[in-house]
Amino acid sequence: MSSDAVDGPTPPPRSGKAQIGVTGLAVMGRNLARNLARNGFRVALHNRSQARTDALVAEFGSEGEFVPSTDLAGFVESLEQPRKVIIMVKAGAPTDAVIDELVPLLDEGDIVVDAGNAHFLDTRRRESALKEKGLHFVGSGVSGGEEGALNGPSIMPGGSKESYESLGPILTKISAHVNGEPCCVHVGPDGAGHFVKMLHNGIEYADMQLIAEAYDLLRHVLDLSPAELADVFRDWNTGDLESFLIEITAEVLSQTDPTTGGPFIDVVLDQAEQKGTGRWTVQSALDLGIPVSGMAEAVFARSLSGDVVRREAAAGVLPGPSEAKVDVDHKAFIEDVRHALYSSKIVAYAQGFDAIRAASDEYDWNIDLGAMAKIWRGGCIIRARFLDRVTEAYDRNPSLPSLLVDDYFKEAVASGQEAWRRVVATAATVGVPAPGFSAALSYYDGLRAERLPAALIQGLRDLFGAHTYKRVDREGSFHLEWSGDRSESTQ
Repeated sequence: MSSDAVDGPTPPPRSGKAQIGVTGLAVMGRNLARNLARNGFRVALHNRSQARTDALVAEFGSEGEFVPSTDLAGFVESLEQPRKVIIMVKAGAPTDAVIDELVPLLDEGDIVVDAGNAHFLDTRRRESALKEKGLHFVGSGVSGGEEGALNGPSIMPGGSKESYESLGPILTKISAHVNGEPCCVHVGPDGAGHFVKMLHNGIEYADMQLIAEAYDLLRHVLDLSPAELADVFRDWNTGDLESFLIEITAEVLSQTDPTTGGPFIDVVLDQAEQKGTGRWTVQSALDLGIPVSGMAEAVFARSLSGDVVRREAAAGVLPGPSEAKVDVDHKAFIEDVRHALYSSKIVAYAQGFDAIRAASDEYDWNIDLGAMAKIWRGGCIIRARFLDRVTEAYDRNPSLPSLLVDDYFKEAVASGQEAWRRVVATAATVGVPAPGFSAALSYYDGLRAERLPAALIQGLRDLFGAHTYKRVDREGSFHLEWSGDRSESTQ
């Protein structure tokens, strides 16, 4: 997947002023500013600590035109109108503080861009507040880490169409490009961009958890070394699983620890951290009534990994299976795990796109799901060959109710289904936790079931709480007089 810059001249500034500005010059802000300058834009710079501004200009000033300022008023004054300001500070109160200081200095029609990982509801609030002042507020997801910010990220801008008319030529030029197409598109109004970035991160959580489970199972069941497992992942990266995450998994597993000389993976503490976007994804999906079980299990798995008190209390105390090993064919089991990983990955993405569609309907965003898959093909952490298939699925049917019912994905899961079930069964047999694989398979089975045990749940709810139930044979809501003659009444 290429991230080559698009050829073509960059329009010069209409004055001696900067075309765009960045305030907040930590790693992401600094690299985004450098990316802009490298692509021919004159970039205004500001940071609360002047030392960071000075360091950027001193070290990277030769990469393009930078216009540094010592205070926010000077920063705003250095920008051509309508001003375009990118804020790159911590989410939450720090972002609000910068906005509060910045807004009085701006004029009607100016554009404020929050390119951090903000909660989409905060973005909706800010967009509404700034609109009342005649300003455009754009919540924009930016994925790819510090390398992506510098060399071409995937960019997911929300906000008004008018703001994108001004920002679009800049953002598309600095984004990653795949087959000549920019990994940037206007997602939709107000919080749409940040919502899509949040779901991107939720899918990333699920993807990483599934990869970790594949590694864990192969190591425990087959006794493969990290170096041998690196070769497995390199091989997988040549097929349907080709992706940035699979590629770097092989890199991590092949790394030798410079201190001990042993495998690097064996000296890393098994406690995965998180910054909150995974939790936001699960909470938001629950509010929308969309099951994202793969992402939820990934969040819970990270929480469990960090639950040191309970893990230490249980280790060596709670009994496991009587047989912790199974006799399997090495090549066959590796192939089974590959199928399980791909099938579970399909489920995670299907759930993610379901949540995006539900939010788009809820907030009237009119998000193009195929376009979202397309802009994730380069620059971002979840970039993968697989995303071409997702785009094709939504091109075939923009109203597709689930990726799982698209012909390609339906057949892909069907062909790997038995392998997937063997892997989940093996994990349970040997006592290796595989919550991602298991949750994905349970979701798949629940989705395809003609009848679920929810009927019993609803019957129980009606008995203890008179919550009513619906019938399969006629319309309406009903209640049974459980404490009386058990006659049925219409509610």
